[in-house]
Amino acid sequence: MYAFDYQRASDAQGAVKAIAADADAKFLGGGQSLLAAMKLRLAQPTTLVDVTRIPELKAVQVDGKVVKVGAAVCHADVAENAQIRNALPALADLAGMIGDRQVRALGTLGGSLANDDPAADYPAAVLALNATVVTDRRRIAADDFFRGMYETALAPDELIVSVEFQVPERAAYEKFRNPASHFALTGVFVAKYAGEIRVAITGAGASVFRAGALESALKTNFAPEAARAVKVPADDLNTDLHASAAYRAHLIPVLAARAVAKANG
Repeated sequence: MYAFDYQRASDAQGAVKAIAADADAKFLGGGQSLLAAMKLRLAQPTTLVDVTRIPELKAVQVDGKVVKVGAAVCHADVAENAQIRNALPALADLAGMIGDRQVRALGTLGGSLANDDPAADYPAAVLALNATVVTDRRRIAADDFFRGMYETALAPDELIVSVEFQVPERAAYEKFRNPASHFALTGVFVAKYAGEIRVAITGAGASVFRAGALESALKTNFAPEAARAVKVPADDLNTDLHASAAYRAHLIPVLAARAVAKANG
């Protein structure tokens, strides 16, 4: 590690102003990705602006069919929040699968989305639940937010304030996880809305993506056998030391079928 300045922001405007004043400054949430990168000297910010104490970033609100979660809410709080568990249990379930107890106690929703790790869990929820990412200056639809590996639509000095999830009729998340990190080797989030099915895949490609073939099959028949019958091509999927593209292609319909079975309860 090396020397850097630390600032604790009390409001979103102050946090953004501090970042805008220093091109090498970074927002600090739970630090589960950023601090690890700093230890390896893959990231060398001159200033860290802590946003975890900003009240509006810590709020959770359920309003009709929208669940609004502040960007600085940690994974453990999403998993245990009574309002979220009642209105959108699939999101709480996903949050409870992230990492281990220590990671869940520190890692935040906004930090996970801004980092956009290819194997992160939250991007699948954001994309499948047709969420809107609310920043200090605009609203970004989920379909427009994720751009590629570790790449989002955010400007360098743009701060995620909250995420608004659309409550579906049914939803569930299943993943095949790395036994050490608990990252998703492949994860599938399925959400059923009136007239629309959204299926998001994480861990299998360069970034989270929607699975059109699964969406079409499940729109016709929202049942495990319909998902299991879909053949997923391996062409654009990841091959690494954990799994081949072919294995991930096999996992996607299997996990989708499990998610549908869970959603159907």
